Amino acid sequence: MPHPGNDERSPTQRRDFLKATGAAAVGWQLAAGSGIGADKTAKEVLAVNDGPKAVTYASRKHRDAFLWPRFAGKEEKAVLDVLRNPSYGPIDALENDWGKQFGAPYNKAHCNGTSALTSMFFALDLPPGSEIMVPSYTFFASIMPMRLFGLVPVFVDVNPRTLNFDLDDAKRRLTRNTKALLPVHWFGLPCDMDDICEFAEEKGLIVLEDSAQAYGATLKDKYVGNWGRMAIFSFQLSKSICGIEGGMGSYHDRDYYERATTLGHYSVPARFEKDSPYARYYGTGLGLKFRIHPLAATLARQQLDGLNQRTATVHAQVRRLNDRLVQLPGLSEQTVRDDVKRDYYSGNMLFIDESEAGMSRDVAVKALQAEGVRAAAYVYRLQHKCEVYTESQWWHHLPEIPELPGTEQVNRTAIRLPLFRIEVPELVDQYIHAFEKVWARRKQLGA
Repeated sequence: MPHPGNDERSPTQRRDFLKATGAAAVGWQLAAGSGIGADKTAKEVLAVNDGPKAVTYASRKHRDAFLWPRFAGKEEKAVLDVLRNPSYGPIDALENDWGKQFGAPYNKAHCNGTSALTSMFFALDLPPGSEIMVPSYTFFASIMPMRLFGLVPVFVDVNPRTLNFDLDDAKRRLTRNTKALLPVHWFGLPCDMDDICEFAEEKGLIVLEDSAQAYGATLKDKYVGNWGRMAIFSFQLSKSICGIEGGMGSYHDRDYYERATTLGHYSVPARFEKDSPYARYYGTGLGLKFRIHPLAATLARQQLDGLNQRTATVHAQVRRLNDRLVQLPGLSEQTVRDDVKRDYYSGNMLFIDESEAGMSRDVAVKALQAEGVRAAAYVYRLQHKCEVYTESQWWHHLPEIPELPGTEQVNRTAIRLPLFRIEVPELVDQYIHAFEKVWARRKQLGA
């Protein structure tokens, strides 16, 4: 059954829906260059050939459609209140509200997501040489802090249809030194945490979560960040909950929480229970200072309010667009399970099968850009290709540099579109028109 309140549909459900409304028939006619609607589109001169653009920004609303973050009066008022009454109170308020909304029993705000990850790796208290499985297709912060504690990354491939942790590949890379798994919920889509946790329990592995891009996302009605023993979130400028900078660590074990917190929060051990082995480090912590700025905490707390509505607005715009675009030959989107409610981070990811589309990604993107579409060939920096992982002075032992075909495939096929942050149906329809126009004339574009 579909996930309650889920705006996503499986490919089969989308096609059935579009056929029922007639949109699929129109889409395929346009793509094939036949039919009444296709005749009109096929006669249009492509903008890349000096024809008129399909996408215009006739209003300020359209020009602002992609704007993020969108701070309003409530954020301004809250920040002004802190400026007039400076204190660290907003940090406690954010942590309390975070726990109430997402359910983890222990939560600690950090100055950024990277410091939250660093604290999480420290909290593991694993012996040097211990390995953590992590995708190469991620931000450096999911991996690089491991080296500070003698931990070693095992690079895992991603499923090129989801961009997420490939459990089958992880099973092949398991060694006797593997102690933990760190799936990354990429672009707001939850990993298959039920399968990952089942495998981890079978093998005695610790499950962690990098949820920096997935606010309010759920699998089987369970929030991401609650599947593993620890999780991190980011409040950086582009995130769905934005403090301009900042992060959060969520912990399901008291010992992990206290150890992670003591690394970078010298004052917090005073609050620990007397039997805590870390309470005695009040006033010194364990050497670092990761406290979030109260203004960042204030902004992030305000962003909690209204998260569901903002997410619903973005979902509606993406579905209006993608339900038409995936009908075009060779275009697809991230595959989403029926029991998943996802977030969208930063962009709307499509994939092109060049042989089925009849044109290369570069040709398609160039033509779409000429039509006024904010499209880009998305190529992400792959961690296992970075030099630092080949230099022995930084690691307890050098990570293995593997072949990751799924990860490479993503970089060959991904097309990134912007997110529409407000309801702009006219602009979304212009994007649809641009894609259908390009696909109708794609044989003239060449490879």
